[in-house]
Amino acid sequence: MAWGDKDHNHGPWGAPPGNNNNGGNKGGNDGKPPSGGPDFDDMIRRATDHLRNFMPGNGSEGGKGAMLIGAVVVLLWLSSGIYFVKADEQGVVTRFGAYHTTSGAGLNYHLPYPIEEVETPRVTSINHVEIGFHSGSRAKTNEAAVNEESLMLTGDENILDIDFEVQWKISSAPDFIFNVRNPEETVKTVSESAMREVIGKSEIATVLAEGKLQVAQDTKKLIQDVLNSYKAGIEVVSVNLLKADPPAEVLDAQRDVQTAIADMETARNQAGAYHNDIVPRARGEAQKIVLDAEAYKQEVIARSQGEASRFLAVYGQYKQAKDVTRKRMYLETMEEILQGMTKVVVDSKGGVVPYLPLPELKKAEDAK
Repeated sequence: MAWGDKDHNHGPWGAPPGNNNNGGNKGGNDGKPPSGGPDFDDMIRRATDHLRNFMPGNGSEGGKGAMLIGAVVVLLWLSSGIYFVKADEQGVVTRFGAYHTTSGAGLNYHLPYPIEEVETPRVTSINHVEIGFHSGSRAKTNEAAVNEESLMLTGDENILDIDFEVQWKISSAPDFIFNVRNPEETVKTVSESAMREVIGKSEIATVLAEGKLQVAQDTKKLIQDVLNSYKAGIEVVSVNLLKADPPAEVLDAQRDVQTAIADMETARNQAGAYHNDIVPRARGEAQKIVLDAEAYKQEVIARSQGEASRFLAVYGQYKQAKDVTRKRMYLETMEEILQGMTKVVVDSKGGVVPYLPLPELKKAEDAK
């Protein structure tokens, strides 16, 4: 015996009824196992005999038992195709590994394995991908920073330290399961590449100031376009630009640069204000000079035309009465010359003729 000297005719159930080879209750133990413990060889042999009785070919009772076991096995196999889809999930059924159908929330059924299988991804939950930092480390230390992800080059050849988060969800469960092997890593790689492309087309001043929102929107659109080209079945919900600063090593120098740029803008604005003040004034003065010159031109032309007309009129009279006209012209000329001068009248004999200075008398009268 394998486990000591034990009675082969006794097992855990005692002596089986109708067994003529047991010779009764030997040793006076009344069907109880001997004090040395159970006989495991006998137990195994009895279990084998019971199982053999249910196998086909061992009578009608064995055949019925086999059919019953088979029916139970088939029933259990068919029932293994029952599955439940939660409200935030979609059931994707595959038949021999190929996509077959999509099921909605609730109790559903598919043909049992290995004919059909089902996967139930969560299509309403929002997933997060972090680039440039580790989760929970927003008070970013050197150990928490992921420099190979966060350091990016701008279009004007400056380095920026970018931290951002991409939120996404499943838009098409079949595409998500069959077209993307590692969805989170795919979204992370595409997001980092898209952000580098957008930053590479932007200037540092724009990203540090009012351009952050535009950078996030452009990055979201680019990520979605790339994922759509992959037919990944992923919808980008939002891109959150959490940090956009120069690296800590050059932060002070970058602040000096930004201060210098601000001073330059101030000087430029002042120069523009001076330009806007002096140029209109100079243009106004130039226009005034042009208008004065035009008026003088018209005045000279009018005066010349008037003198020419007067000369022509005098010339017409001169042709008709030359002596009279000549004498009148002489007298008018002398009047113009002698007007306002002190005058002494001398007659033809050389004597001085008394002269009454009427103009002086009139001036004296006016003075009173």
